[in-house]
Amino acid sequence: MRKLFAIVGREWRAYFLSPLAYVILAAFLLMNGFIFTAIVNYLSRPDTPKGQALPLLFTNTYFWLFNLFVVPIIAMRLFAEERKAGTLEILLTSPVSEGTVVLGKFLGALGFYLTLWLPTLVYVAILRANTTIDFGPVAAAYLAVALLGAYFLSVGTFASTLTKNQIIAAIFTFAMLIPIFSGGLIESMVNDPAKREVFSYFNLWDHMEDFARGVVDTRRIVYYLSATAFFLFLSMVSISAKKETP
Repeated sequence: MRKLFAIVGREWRAYFLSPLAYVILAAFLLMNGFIFTAIVNYLSRPDTPKGQALPLLFTNTYFWLFNLFVVPIIAMRLFAEERKAGTLEILLTSPVSEGTVVLGKFLGALGFYLTLWLPTLVYVAILRANTTIDFGPVAAAYLAVALLGAYFLSVGTFASTLTKNQIIAAIFTFAMLIPIFSGGLIESMVNDPAKREVFSYFNLWDHMEDFARGVVDTRRIVYYLSATAFFLFLSMVSISAKKETP
């Protein structure tokens, strides 16, 4: 465990040694601040149906654009940078397993992803000071953010093991995330109720709307955790193959 935590800390700190991390953080906070302000202004109008601002923060289009475009940028460096610099071989020949390396790097990236969301808790404090808040949906929405981030970052981790080029790794990640995100949208095109139920299991947009309403469906949690574990397993297989290749 000590070696795992060392890798996690190393990866998390590495993000803040790059100017790109601060660009991502500034853009993320600027975007979310603008969206939050727009939502509050909209809900403050007398002709607007009553609703809570925070659920809308987690279900708008910009939320998905952020995850689809920024997560690949966060994950692209994990293994591609190590392979390009020639330090991956050194890391793999040290007394740590491939699983520890993959999990440590993944958790470091997830830690940075969650760090981006940490300042948004200020929105909760602002709303709590001015109105009544149901903390159940808020907690469920942040749980969904963590699960979705882990899922997408696991895809990015796998993509980063496939190439030495960070840009190509980001493109690979984006290319894999698009069908993952769009697969559930087929639900609206299917007429058969049984098939619609199957496709609804993969509809990420519906998942976020349920979590934002405070509905925590264990099937959603199992899906995200299973998919995350699957892509991390693929990452370990990929790294093992690279290690055995002369």
